[in-house]
Amino acid sequence: MNISIVGRHFELTDPIKEHIEGLFCSLEKYNLDILHCRAIISGEEKRGKKGFVVDFTISLAKTNTVVIRQRDKDVYAAADLAIERAHKVLRRHHDKINYKHATPIEEMGAEQILKDEAFEAYGSDDEIVPMDLDLHKPLEIEDALERLKSSSQQFFVFNDMDGRMRVLYKRTDAKYGLY
Repeated sequence: MNISIVGRHFELTDPIKEHIEGLFCSLEKYNLDILHCRAIISGEEKRGKKGFVVDFTISLAKTNTVVIRQRDKDVYAAADLAIERAHKVLRRHHDKINYKHATPIEEMGAEQILKDEAFEAYGSDDEIVPMDLDLHKPLEIEDALERLKSSSQQFFVFNDMDGRMRVLYKRTDAKYGLY
């Protein structure tokens, strides 16, 4: 990664250069192919107020260039805010690349996923056997309420007569709620 730091209407000091180089080096953790990082630090005076503008240009291989501009009264604060924004952009790009190449769940198959989950949850001694759920006929709300009252469960999930999935649950005030 090539790094260049330029000052416009502003004299760059060694501590500022070292600080910005350290900020750019922190971008390497995303394992992206960063070709070139450029920082342009400008001193500006608007309406009697002094401030600094930090422009970061980050060139990545096989994608668009990231350009970030940040204004602040302090040059260090402006650089820190700009690098935070750069981290956010590069992290999103990194995640986008990694999730694009991840193995889709459909390709793995449901049985392999269940076996992997069973192994992670219970270890190799226990085995989870997948079962097909039977589709139940729709229930009236009153029938579902009777089933919930006769069981020790806290909630009951069912399909109503309109085909909507509903949840009937016991409330703490000894009444029942319905979603």
